[in-house]
Amino acid sequence: MTDHVDNWHKLARYDTNMQGELHANLLRNNGITVSLQPLSAIPGMNSGIVLWVEDTDLVEAQRILATIPTDGAALLDEMSDADFDALSAAQSNATQGNSIIDDNNGGND
Repeated sequence: MTDHVDNWHKLARYDTNMQGELHANLLRNNGITVSLQPLSAIPGMNSGIVLWVEDTDLVEAQRILATIPTDGAALLDEMSDADFDALSAAQSNATQGNSIIDDNNGGND
């Protein structure tokens, strides 16, 4: 298969379906039409995925994907202590805010 089919271009190949779908959604949120090609015909197989975009969106899609940090260690280095504190507080509040109160009234007032 070539990297060019009619007016569609192969943009990227991902080893996991989830990573490809996340990047496809990012592109869609930016108004770019994306076609996904799973690398396995068996549903549920996490064998990878290819993203295809139209000629008119290729340069913009490449620009958007180039801005995504791919090195997790570098991303952690860029985060400040305040970022970590905000994440910890959000996770702590989410856990506390979802508690279920049982007042043993069986739903009757």
